[in-house]
Amino acid sequence: MYRVVNMGLAEAINRRTVSVYREGSIGAATRHKRWQLLAEVFPQISEMRVLDVGGDARSWTVAGVQPGHVTILNVGSVPDAPEPWMSAVEGDACDPPAGLGEFDLVFSNSVIEHVGGHWRRERFAATVRDLAPNYWVQTPNRYFPVEPHFLVPGLQLLPYAAQAAVITRWPVGNYAGLTQADIALERAMAIELLTKAQMQHYFPDAVLTPERLGPLVKSWIAIRTAA
Repeated sequence: MYRVVNMGLAEAINRRTVSVYREGSIGAATRHKRWQLLAEVFPQISEMRVLDVGGDARSWTVAGVQPGHVTILNVGSVPDAPEPWMSAVEGDACDPPAGLGEFDLVFSNSVIEHVGGHWRRERFAATVRDLAPNYWVQTPNRYFPVEPHFLVPGLQLLPYAAQAAVITRWPVGNYAGLTQADIALERAMAIELLTKAQMQHYFPDAVLTPERLGPLVKSWIAIRTAA
């Protein structure tokens, strides 16, 4: 399968779909609509103190939405925070560091599916609910027909061994060119796409908003507003 697809075509598909910072791509268009909705739901965001859980500075610099201040919390290393209205903290949202501060809004984009298992998702959701009166948590819909990280139709519904076999032969998506079966299996197991029912469980006080691509639900957004 990998060799059948022309690599030039594969690169063109990647540019058109997963390149969220490339103007004109589907990924960029989807992100733009998401930012617009955020601004509509929280029209006072320019005055809000925002905690971005698992995000990065670049997404905010191109968002067209600028909070009063945004603190970026991420694992591994202290994230970049190049603007004066940004700050950054290294830490795990499932076990957040003390003294993060006070926030008006907790924001998270495509993170909860990566944190690792039900109990870690429970702790992640508790952190989100506890740290601000408002929150916005987006995650890809498990039942959207194309797995969004690998761009393989129905990949998330296959056994893990089959997922790894497909990933090593599939030339598009965020992991294009990955040929080692053990690493492919690890990547597949590290992503657990969620359903509407799961999101309702983790965020019982939220309104679940569907993010659609045509008639299909591409993502779910759990939104709690203080009002």
